[in-house]
Amino acid sequence: MAAVVMPIHSYTWVFVFTLLFAFLDGYSIGANDVANSFATSVGSRSLTLKQAVCIAFFTEFGGAIALGATTTKTVKDGIIKTYLFDDRPDLLMTGFMCALIASSTWVMTATYLGLPLSTTHSIIGALIGVGISAYGRGAVNWGWQGKGVAQIATSWILAPCLAGILAAIIYTITLFAVLKRRNSLRAGIWAVPFYFTITIFIVSFYVVSRNGRSSFTIDASSIGGGLEVSGNIGLAFGIIGAITGTVLIFSVGFLVPFFIRRLEKEESLKWYHVFCIHCLPEQPHDPKIDLYLKRAFTPQLLNDADKTELGMPVEDDEESKEEQEEREEREWRRCRNPVVRFLGHVKWLLLRTLYIDVATVQHENRGAVRAHEVAILYDNKTEYLYSLLQVVTASFASFSHGSNDVANALGPLAGVFQIWDSGTFTTNASVPYWMLANAGLAIDVGLALFSPPHFHPDGYNIMRNLGNNITYHSPSRGFSMELGAALSVITASFLALPVSTTQCIVGATVAVGLCNCNWRAINWGMVAIAGFGWVLTLPVAGIAAGLLYALLTRGPSFTLPPGMEVG
Repeated sequence: MAAVVMPIHSYTWVFVFTLLFAFLDGYSIGANDVANSFATSVGSRSLTLKQAVCIAFFTEFGGAIALGATTTKTVKDGIIKTYLFDDRPDLLMTGFMCALIASSTWVMTATYLGLPLSTTHSIIGALIGVGISAYGRGAVNWGWQGKGVAQIATSWILAPCLAGILAAIIYTITLFAVLKRRNSLRAGIWAVPFYFTITIFIVSFYVVSRNGRSSFTIDASSIGGGLEVSGNIGLAFGIIGAITGTVLIFSVGFLVPFFIRRLEKEESLKWYHVFCIHCLPEQPHDPKIDLYLKRAFTPQLLNDADKTELGMPVEDDEESKEEQEEREEREWRRCRNPVVRFLGHVKWLLLRTLYIDVATVQHENRGAVRAHEVAILYDNKTEYLYSLLQVVTASFASFSHGSNDVANALGPLAGVFQIWDSGTFTTNASVPYWMLANAGLAIDVGLALFSPPHFHPDGYNIMRNLGNNITYHSPSRGFSMELGAALSVITASFLALPVSTTQCIVGATVAVGLCNCNWRAINWGMVAIAGFGWVLTLPVAGIAAGLLYALLTRGPSFTLPPGMEVG
């Protein structure tokens, strides 16, 4: 049957609702999915929450605008048979709207509860629910071929195992090559160029080959199939080689001398001195560097004397926070200008969680406390070397997320806009810049503003749960986790294996924690909660979308009398 062409700009209300919930979906991706990219960096204190949000604002938005796909599949991986809607494009518009409503609502709920999940699987589950509600089980690809539901279920085990193996290998090499050496600091300083170059090569290769506008691609047509290379290979590897070579020269010529003077000679240097390290005269000795690093990476080991020397309050942290909040509240109450008072309250409500130390605010349960007690600690100066590597890995992961997953999440919105604007539907739809900007902005706002402490003081937090609530984090551990997860995503994408970034980072976190050679170093209760969220995603999003679709398309109609067909 030939596809029906619908009058353009019909059902504008469907397009408007879809647009609103597409923004909410991007907001929820920022609160859940992007938090995964920075969870290990914030958990190991390589970044504060405020710094992570600032970096993500540029990497996510920049990745979406600069390298986001200009076309996207309107139905992710062809999970449902859209040709069944050829004679009713209006119902397909409604189905896409219901899928976004159900997906965004579920991800927001899961984020509030602290469940890390795959936002891609959430939208897939919602589309499955729409397909079943509209045309029954036959409308869904349940098998293995064509990236069906069977492959998605397999990823629940495949993704964390693959990432865990790679992360454990990276951390074990770091452990014996650097951390356990007699002079671990010197070994770590000279290992920096190697780690830095390898990391930049991996992330630049992934960004160049997998961004939405690259002509150079490496793909497998199916699982186990041969790799297919297309595009300008010379240009791609020229870009990758130039980036990697520049980083190698910079790390050997500038980073190594900087770390020798800062950590071995203990000179008082700032981060920006790395760019002029060769023309910088000898700086005064920094007698408190060990205390600064102790406060940064192992604050739980600070005693009252250390806190006094650092100018930190000796009182209980929670009591100090309450006193600070009460003092700020009293100051705003003393202000007589009602407009200033109102704006102050709004700012305080929206931004107060940006200043929370996520690594310190732990969920009080025996599993997390026990996991931290049995973790093996290493020299803080050596750990400091891996902080910069962690920031780079997390930033590139976020940039890649902006250039890839954002466009995929826009599929239903692009489909609705295509039908509304042209009256027809195709499996590939154009993505205007305003859509990419809308998604990038929504993701940044979601990461910055959504935090359960706004609503529930003891609520879970994605960064907290994926970080120190699973196992103890340090910069070397966090770097191994992030690089292992990134490698698994890259490997899987080239081999057409279905994996989720969230599932990869959880698997990598567990594997690195087990490298303490003690199974008690893992909070298994938190791991079970994460797995529970993965399994719930498809059915919950699917049932919600299917019920909403049935309610809108099979309920009473204002335009047709009872007894007539309504779809």
